[in-house]
This record gives sequence, structure tokens and C-alpha cells, in this order.
Amino acid sequence: MKEITRRKFIATATVATGFALAVQPISAGVITTDAKGLVAGAVKIPVKDGEIPAYRAAPATGNNFPIVLVIQEIFGVHEHIQDITRRFARLGYLAIAPELFVREGDVSKLSNIDEIRPIVAKVPDAQVLSDLDATVDWAKKSAKGNGEKLGITGFCWGGRITWLYAAHNPQVKAGVAWYGKLVGDATELQPKYPVDIASKLTVPILGLYGGKDTGISLDTVEQMRERLQSSSSKSEIIVYPNAPHAFFADYRPSYREKEAQDGWKRLLAWFKQNGV
Repeated sequence: MKEITRRKFIATATVATGFALAVQPISAGVITTDAKGLVAGAVKIPVKDGEIPAYRAAPATGNNFPIVLVIQEIFGVHEHIQDITRRFARLGYLAIAPELFVREGDVSKLSNIDEIRPIVAKVPDAQVLSDLDATVDWAKKSAKGNGEKLGITGFCWGGRITWLYAAHNPQVKAGVAWYGKLVGDATELQPKYPVDIASKLTVPILGLYGGKDTGISLDTVEQMRERLQSSSSKSEIIVYPNAPHAFFADYRPSYREKEAQDGWKRLLAWFKQNGV
């Protein structure tokens, strides 16, 4: 995409309406959180090359809200991710989910995950980290956010980014990574994986993983645990033995209510004990 086209594209891009096409049909038991008493909806975040869309939710009254960055799955900032931001807002947080694939394409309109993967593979980690820095800056300056109480959580693709952003920005107080990939082959666009930054990590991260995840082996989870032992972060990893990948995704068949609810309780307690 030529630079002028990229600029025009991100200037007009918006967050998805509804669920991504590739995840249809949606499970009957999907969790829906309404926006009553909240300020919720799409916003624009100023970044180095223009603006990117994001979805934010916060209490309708008050200020100085603790900030939570909510990092998307491979399906983008679709309804599930937006609903999670509203869940946080109901608990008094300013939650923001920036659309981090927007320059590379609109994954919400693609019907097959095999069409989505090549787009996501083109997203540079450096660009993602810069966009998240800009999102934090926007939250502090334009949305009544308290930069002293900054947390991050992410799912699948966003789980990996949660680890990496915590290493990038030591101002993060705590993070929770849901089944994010821990090891991988370094490329120019994705030069590091969580295992590469684990020993030097200072931010406490709670990793939530599934023992039946066919995409993230338990060997790599144990490798991450070992690396974390030499860090000062006091990070922890929980493995739910019978949970598959995406066990928090209540709109998909992979959802496991017991493990998802336990993970959410652990997330809230982790944020609280670490000052978010």
C-alpha cells in the first residue's frame, strides 16, 4: 500500500460493527454487556502517520480512571473485544482497544481465517508498540485516564503483544496475557517473542493458558516459566489442564465457562494487587 493510500485509508477506517465475518455463526450463549451508564464507542487515536480507530469504554461520570489496554485477537476489534472493554468500564476502568491491523487491511470483513493470517503477518511489532504508546498518551490527555494506573490484557495474538508491550513500556503496572504465543521464529517484522524478553521483564504479567491448546505446546509454557524465574517481575503462569485455545471467547465453541470465569477473577485480583 503506497504511503498516500495508507494515510487516506487509516483516516477513513473505523472499528468493526458486530462480529468478524470469519467467526460466524456466533454461539447462543455469547455474553453481551450494554453501555448503560457508560461512555462507549469508536474514537480516533493520533499516531505517527495519521489516526487509527479504537473502541473505548469508560464510566459516564468521574475522572482519573485507571487505564486498561485491551489487545485484539486475530479477528480485530470486533464485538467480542468491544464487549470486554465495556465489562472493564462497568468496574470503573477506562478501557481502550485500538485497531492494530488497520494499515494492513480490514480483517473483520474476511470470511476465512486463512485470508486473515497473511494480513496479520504483515503487521510490524514496532508499529504495534508505537500505536500502543500513542493510545496511552491519548488516554491520559483526552479521556480522563490515570497514567499511573496502567494495565494491559490481550487474547491470542494480543496475548503475545501483552508480554512484549510490558517489556517495552515499564510504566505498565500489570498485564494479563490470555493464551498468547510464547516462542517463534524471528523475522524482520516480528523480531522477538515473549520467551526472548522474559528474563529481563520487570512488569508483573499473569499468563493464562490451556492445557489442551493445540497451537501452544506445554513445553513452550514451561520454557517461559523457567525464563521468568530469573526476572524481577514476579510474573506467574496458570495452566487450565482441560481448556483449549480461546477458552475465554464466549462467542465460539472453544469457550469454557468455568475456566473463563476463574481467569477473569484472577485478572481483576492481579490488577488490584499491582495497582491498576
